[in-house]
Amino acid sequence: MSQFSFWEILSALLMATRYTLMLSVGALVGGSLLGLVVLMLRTSKVGVFVRIAIGFTTIFQSTPLLMQMFLAFFGLALFGFDVPAWLAASTALTLWSAAFLSDIWRGCVEAIPRGQWEASSSLAMTYTEQMMYVVLPQAIRIAIPPTVGFSVQIVKSTAIASIVGFAELSKTGATIMNATFDPLTVYGCTGAIYFCLCWLLTRTSAVLERKLHVAHRN
Repeated sequence: MSQFSFWEILSALLMATRYTLMLSVGALVGGSLLGLVVLMLRTSKVGVFVRIAIGFTTIFQSTPLLMQMFLAFFGLALFGFDVPAWLAASTALTLWSAAFLSDIWRGCVEAIPRGQWEASSSLAMTYTEQMMYVVLPQAIRIAIPPTVGFSVQIVKSTAIASIVGFAELSKTGATIMNATFDPLTVYGCTGAIYFCLCWLLTRTSAVLERKLHVAHRN
């Protein structure tokens, strides 16, 4: 029988949840910024930029996130770099997120009618001005559901960071389970916390989508 009470186990897991949240938010913000840059390159009219963007997304979408974390943590160590576990995990998650977000947003941009591009072009707008003032404001409404859906994947993918020793929620759960020998309670609470985080994200998405839809109609 476990020498730890249910509330002690839950409290320890909730303390570890903050690291999962920090890693998730960091990957989402960093991946969004980098993904926006990749999107701009991918939709530009310069062939070299397009090929760079395609190469980036192909590499990070076609290789497992686990392998990317291994390379970020152990690969750089071969060259004498001492990479902390949190830095390796956040870097790998950011690059991985950027590759997928840029492709998601590219689909949203391409969903904007071609007439919007032609109308803004007739006003002598540059490509950057077209994207910032005409295309992206409309694409954001389309992008919210898939972006929040992918953010749920980011939250769940933070569990892979345990492989490089980062003590997020799943890693802490495994450590507590080894100390308590109570897998039902530990993993039950861990799963419930992951569920609550992902459920809150999907509910937030629904609220934002409804508000933006109403604003668009008005």
